[in-house]
Amino acid sequence: MTFALGPRARAQNYRVQAFDSIGSTNAEALERARAGERGPLWLVTDLQTAGRGRRQREWVSPRGNLAATILEKVDVQPPVAATLGFAAGLALEAALQTVSVEHRMRSGTPVQFLLKWPNDVLADGKKLSGILLEAETLGSDLCVAVGMGTNVVSSPEGTPYPASSLSALGITASASDLFAALSDSWAEFRGIWDNGRGFAEIRRLWLDRAAGLGDTVSIHSNGTAVEGIFETIDDTGCLIVAGYDGKRAPIAAGDVHFGSTKSSGAT
Repeated sequence: MTFALGPRARAQNYRVQAFDSIGSTNAEALERARAGERGPLWLVTDLQTAGRGRRQREWVSPRGNLAATILEKVDVQPPVAATLGFAAGLALEAALQTVSVEHRMRSGTPVQFLLKWPNDVLADGKKLSGILLEAETLGSDLCVAVGMGTNVVSSPEGTPYPASSLSALGITASASDLFAALSDSWAEFRGIWDNGRGFAEIRRLWLDRAAGLGDTVSIHSNGTAVEGIFETIDDTGCLIVAGYDGKRAPIAAGDVHFGSTKSSGAT
């Protein structure tokens, strides 16, 4: 499959390296960074054989799905770099909106894409895309690899959270169609983020598209659970949960389930 950058990405001097297949685009990006590459460079494929998500979970990406990683050097401290993941979510959502309009096969109600804290994109309530941000300090440079995977032609079955694909939603876009749109939307939201200086605007835009905002959520991390109302995210990207005891708790990491622990079936 041929992958090409969109016009905005080309104008901003992004580059792309496509692979017929690869183990992991994030692993390839970090290996290149250790060898001196500083980007901005996209690594992209429609067949990833050893992908991974958060906490080293497997990310299944068979032929026809999109696995793409953007490698860049950022002039910020690691906690600020972590907020770039929210810009990635916005870029993915915008790209999905673009291909949904241009390649929708079925008539009727448009697909609703929402952002699920901290790193997923949902389509009609099912997981469609995931994001994995990894960073390494190499010499005096902080290099980030932001991996973005989307179920284009197929989605895994039997996952803890229901999954879907563009094909199942009646959207006929290919992985290359989605990548071209994503490369342009990344250039846009990376610019808004502006090495963390624009995170207030990224946060506002992200909250406008947030799944479950104002509703009951349960967050599970390291064998413990916090339950309450998803109130907002703060200026560091932490999820703020308003507990039933009136206290507000910032959550830095965890698996989010909508509804109470009992109703979500989470363990």
